[in-house]
Amino acid sequence: MGIMDFIKKQFIDVIEYQEPEDGILVQQYAMQDKEIQNGAQLTVRESQLALFVNEGKIADMFGPGLHTLSTRTLPVLTNLKNWDKLFASPFKSDLFYFSTREQIDQRWGTANPIILRDKEMGPIRLRAHGSFSYKIADPRLFFQKISGTRSSYRVEELDDQLRALIITSLSSHFGSASVSFIDMAAEQERFSATLKGLLLPAFAQYGLELATFFIQNISLPEEIQKYLDKASSMRMLGDLNRYAQFQAADSIPTAAANPGGLAGLGVGLGAGVGMGQVMANAFQPSGGAAAAGNAKEDSFAMLEKMHDLLKKGVLTQEEFDRKKADLLSRI
Repeated sequence: MGIMDFIKKQFIDVIEYQEPEDGILVQQYAMQDKEIQNGAQLTVRESQLALFVNEGKIADMFGPGLHTLSTRTLPVLTNLKNWDKLFASPFKSDLFYFSTREQIDQRWGTANPIILRDKEMGPIRLRAHGSFSYKIADPRLFFQKISGTRSSYRVEELDDQLRALIITSLSSHFGSASVSFIDMAAEQERFSATLKGLLLPAFAQYGLELATFFIQNISLPEEIQKYLDKASSMRMLGDLNRYAQFQAADSIPTAAANPGGLAGLGVGLGAGVGMGQVMANAFQPSGGAAAAGNAKEDSFAMLEKMHDLLKKGVLTQEEFDRKKADLLSRI
């Protein structure tokens, strides 16, 4: 290099970086054709880490503070460049700033239902969504696994990867553990803490620290929710007979106004049973003379359930008619 080239060449003696906007996880310091002066001052602000990379190889890392760059403070880079202890010339190297701020209010959710092995109901499908936050804890690992030598890496570029990581971990846990949906729904805070513990190693493998993890909602398919509602009603009423009485009384106004209601099931006047008798049986006390009435109530309840299956397409009309005739013959 001629003397004029040396004079024209630009050297860097002060290095600092301030994030221009939110959402930047990694930003390469713009060197262009400049060289770093030996003894240059490197400023790393709170919530930042700076990492030198030489020809794709990770070198020295600096935390918050003001640092003087020399062979003493750059031992790895010194070794990579084969400098001697008295090296004092300007040098070239890539420098990346990492944001260690907590990235808050990140959202996750199940696009497709997760299979849960419920300890009471068996395998069921559930959906869930919530929020989480994270930050970069190990820039070296994040550089190796995620950002690489790209000049910039943003939060939104990591979103899909982290959501997939969460759903995969949750699906694996649900598939191998016997847990209760009722327990999860009732104790979301405790269950959130349990799942956070499961996810910590998954985030750590990318150099990330999972700071918070929350489940905000858990829901079941509509048909399972209806089953739980009925089961809850039965427990509140005490026994099957009282539930049948309640269900019959609750459905009479609707059935009376609907041409395809009770009469369509064959339990109206056309089947030889009056509406008044239906109401009498529904509220008849159990025991003694009530036994026959209870048998009729059970048959009516079964017919209603079978009619629901017919409407849903589970039973054919022929199957429904055959079973209806059988039930009515027992009344």
